[in-house]
Amino acid sequence: MTTWIESTPDAYLTEKTPTTITATTSPDLQLTGERLQKLRGFGGCFNELGYLPLSKLPDDQQQMIYRDLFSPEGLNFTFNRTPIGANDFAETWYSYDESDGDYALDDFSVAHDEQTLVPYIRNAQRYQPNLELFASPWTPPTWMKFPKVYNFGRIVMTPENLQAYADYFVKYIRAYEKLGIHIQRVCPQNEVFADQKFPSCRWHSEDLRIFIRDYLGPTFKQNNLDTEIFLGTLNGPEDMSFDASGIKMDNYNRYVDNILFDDQARKYITGIGYQWAGQHAIERTHASWPEMELIQTESECGYGENTWQYAEYIFHLVNHYFTAGATAYTYWNMILGDTISTWGWHQNSMFSIDSKTQAVTRNPEYYVMRHYAHYVKPGARVLATTGHFNSMGKAFRNPDGQVVVVVQNALNRELPFTFADPDQPDKGIQVTLAPNSFNTFVLD
Repeated sequence: MTTWIESTPDAYLTEKTPTTITATTSPDLQLTGERLQKLRGFGGCFNELGYLPLSKLPDDQQQMIYRDLFSPEGLNFTFNRTPIGANDFAETWYSYDESDGDYALDDFSVAHDEQTLVPYIRNAQRYQPNLELFASPWTPPTWMKFPKVYNFGRIVMTPENLQAYADYFVKYIRAYEKLGIHIQRVCPQNEVFADQKFPSCRWHSEDLRIFIRDYLGPTFKQNNLDTEIFLGTLNGPEDMSFDASGIKMDNYNRYVDNILFDDQARKYITGIGYQWAGQHAIERTHASWPEMELIQTESECGYGENTWQYAEYIFHLVNHYFTAGATAYTYWNMILGDTISTWGWHQNSMFSIDSKTQAVTRNPEYYVMRHYAHYVKPGARVLATTGHFNSMGKAFRNPDGQVVVVVQNALNRELPFTFADPDQPDKGIQVTLAPNSFNTFVLD
């Protein structure tokens, strides 16, 4: 039996029965027989400005949202992100140790997180026993940087400073472990190419290579941590950029390859995390380093309008990253209230919470993620396809053998669509796709 789930701007998650045909080929979408990467799953980021409005809801409403996001009956989010210290959607800017020159990290504490991020994650664990986390800092403690500010600058490249920062990661992982939260992997820096209005820190390729090779990797090994190190998160690089001083050549080969061609650095790197601004560079990594695992670390943010059109764009991003070899896709703000960030940006989210009425709204991007995450299970294989819908569709085979096809009609008119699996010709599909629709087909 084949189930068809359709979402349009006017009707979400409508369950339909497609016409089943016998077909070995299709000009629209057909399987080639090749199995590609195995997926870890889908998820979102635990941000303070999501937890705070959520925590003010009545308990039954809170649990409804947690269940919807994390339970297998809901979105089944398993692969999630959390910040190390403050990020741009924290309530305030902070690190775990702001005592100037505290290289021994005597004043290190995650007490701030115990009020927000920790209960956020623990509640998610109640509904998702297979919850995995990767973590990244937006900035080191300010005293490790020049200048000593959260939202600018670079880390100071002295041995004592770099060792203290590597120890900072270890203390964070162990502190969270004591709280019942295991950090499976870390990215050393969020958005290595960006000086931002919010907590940030830029890293030269050479500096990042040295830090991973000589400090972070060996320190993890010495402390017998099983936490993996992923290069990233990478929000580029661009082939060429320009500023007042002229041309900058922080291109792909000079940045990423500089690190990966160092065998002593690469031995500590399990994979690479690319966020939305790295959507073109990821293709080069997949082509040059096919043995390297790739994850998508952050979906594009939007501007708080939560439109269907922007959801169509997010659909494209999910499709693109899986085409480029990613094993996971991570949404950004799962939940937001009606406040702005600490630096003045309204952004999109899957759930919106009205601070006055406490009304909860599922936004269009929720339905995008539902079309993928609820039906495509962790451990699924991406299946190679051909056809005219190849840029708008993806096929997966779940661990139980079930085939899932997710396809978009991006046009403003109906389109006929057929799907064929040459190995199972009796499971062909023939339907008419509604304009501007997301569609999931589950072939049992």
